[in-house]
Amino acid sequence: MIERLISFVFKCIYIIPYWLKSHLTKAGWLISGGLAVSALIGLDTNQAMAYQTFTFLAAILIISTAAGFFFNPRIIARRILPRFGTVGESLLYRITVENGGSRRQDDLVILDDREDRNPAAQTSTTDPIQTRKAQSLTGIFLSYRQRMMFGEKQHAFKEVPLPALPPGGVLEIPVEIMPRRRGPMRLSGLTIARNDPFGLYRSLFIVPLSQSVLILPKRYPLPPIQLPGTRRYQPGGVSLAQSVGDSEEFTSLRDYRPGDPLRRIHWRAWARTGKPIVKEYQDEYFVRHALILDTFQADEASLIFEEAVSIAASFASSILTQESLLDLMFIGTEAYCFTSGRGISHADRMLEILASVIPCRDKAFETLPPLVMNRASMLSGCICILLVWDDQRKYFIQQLKALGIPLLALVLTQNRSALSLEPELADIVHAIELGNVREGLAGL
Repeated sequence: MIERLISFVFKCIYIIPYWLKSHLTKAGWLISGGLAVSALIGLDTNQAMAYQTFTFLAAILIISTAAGFFFNPRIIARRILPRFGTVGESLLYRITVENGGSRRQDDLVILDDREDRNPAAQTSTTDPIQTRKAQSLTGIFLSYRQRMMFGEKQHAFKEVPLPALPPGGVLEIPVEIMPRRRGPMRLSGLTIARNDPFGLYRSLFIVPLSQSVLILPKRYPLPPIQLPGTRRYQPGGVSLAQSVGDSEEFTSLRDYRPGDPLRRIHWRAWARTGKPIVKEYQDEYFVRHALILDTFQADEASLIFEEAVSIAASFASSILTQESLLDLMFIGTEAYCFTSGRGISHADRMLEILASVIPCRDKAFETLPPLVMNRASMLSGCICILLVWDDQRKYFIQQLKALGIPLLALVLTQNRSALSLEPELADIVHAIELGNVREGLAGL
């Protein structure tokens, strides 16, 4: 009962300001303030005449609000979205608006809506355990704290005034959004707004139009970074070489074995011997780097984790993979390893993955080293992005160094001076201070 009451209070804290901000204009806020002041002054009607002011202001506000119920335009809208956006970069797209009614529409304003614009909206889940956690007292307080932390990180939408729209008229207008959080940005609909004749109350008309666009992580400029790694043997190297046009070194002919691709059949030898003969090639050696992202933290979201993802995205988009391979490794619900380069995949695909990565809260850091060690023999170098510096992570870095793999380890920290690094690791481990990430990366 107490949990439901607290949840109801929190929803009211968000819903009431949200409704007032959506419907009241600046003049409406001024009238509302005067209404509240006159109500306090005019409590004693025998000694003050402020109640008359209260009555007058209340009547104007009620009339303005009542006029909004008659606003029902027949608007047809369509949104043309790009495939991706990027945090901190303006996202431009177009909206087509058509007046399907028989009346001319003037003084309209269009505003795009995201699904989480109403702060009272809750993320639905089919997991009963997660549902109970979200509805528990602890879950309510954690949700409230998270919104307080990331409230300023919501996507910034701008209102766009519409010119006069005659009956049957069609307009195509550019719209700009400033994405501030990575991940899918779900747009629930378009809001058409118009002020009442007094300019106090804003009437809203919602055009349902559910769409989404993936917002990629913020990326920082990086200096040229060269890991002094050597080529390593890669199983399946010939097929990787073919994807970017590398020449293959022919070694010999042999009899056909089930499973050999038809493109390797040597047709002249088959015609000469009467049995299928295939060409055999030498396996290739490539440069292969690993980009290791530390996802282990107890909080559902944090600024330090978001910066770590942004740094990983910066490396993923900056490392040239035309002549090398890049493995992105992290732990989520399971162990993940995504490879790009040499025609296998593009950096955009890796950025899509990083846009949706979430912290791992139910596993320990010990689950990450086996993922890396199983592929250590193929790696020419490693880039590690760590959330903290502790004994487990120090031992992991020492293991990689003992294998002779060139390393670059970045540790995110609130206070760079408070982070003590061992002298033998000082040349490969670098502290990146929150708030100075750009400067820290530029000094690598």
